[in-house]
Amino acid sequence: MLDCKNLEMHPFISYKNFFRRFLFLIWACLLLLYPYGIAQGETSAEDTAWQSIETKHTVIYYQTMEDLKKFNKKVVYYSARRGLKSLFSTSSDNLTDKLKKKVDALFKRVQEILDMRKRMNRVIINIYHDKKQLRAAYYEIFKKKCSFRGWYLYERNTIYINVDDLNEGMLAHEMAHSIIDHYFAIRPPKATAEILARYVDKHLLD
Repeated sequence: MLDCKNLEMHPFISYKNFFRRFLFLIWACLLLLYPYGIAQGETSAEDTAWQSIETKHTVIYYQTMEDLKKFNKKVVYYSARRGLKSLFSTSSDNLTDKLKKKVDALFKRVQEILDMRKRMNRVIINIYHDKKQLRAAYYEIFKKKCSFRGWYLYERNTIYINVDDLNEGMLAHEMAHSIIDHYFAIRPPKATAEILARYVDKHLLD
C-alpha cells in the first residue's frame, strides 16, 4: 500500500523522471482514496442533490424526477371539482407547469376556506422518497423518533412529506398550518391551529 505522507525525493533522480513519478504517486493515492468515498455514501441515492421548483406560493424541493412524478400523481387536486377543469388540462403543459398550477390552486383554496388571504412568504415543501427517509429527516432535526406521516415546522416555514404516503388532503392540512401561523401577528395556540387545519380537511372539496 502506498504511503502518500512519506514520499521522499531521491537527490540523483532527474527532474523529468521525478515529475513522472510524482504524478504517478498522486494518481495512485487518489485511486486508493476513491473507494473510501463510496463507502461513506457520497454517491449513494440518499445523497442525491436536491432540486427545486418555485411557484407563486411555494418552493418545492425534490431529489429525483420519479419523486416529482409521484408527487404529481398523489396530489389529486383538479379544478374540475370547482368548475375550472381547463386550468390543468392544457395539452401544452409539462409536468412542472402542471405542478405549479395545481399546488398554487391548492394553496389558494386553503386560504379561501380559512378566509386568510393576505400575501405571505413562500412555504417550502420538502419531498422525501419514503417513510424511512422522512423519519431520518425528523431525527436529524429533533433527535427523537418520528411518529408522524408528515409535519410542518414554523421555524423553517417548511412542510415535510414523503411521496409514498401522501394525498391532497394531507398537503392542504400542512399548508393550513403555515397560513395560520403567518396570518396573525401572534401565533395562535397549537390546539387552535390544529382545529382550523382539520376544518380545511373537511371542506377542501366542498
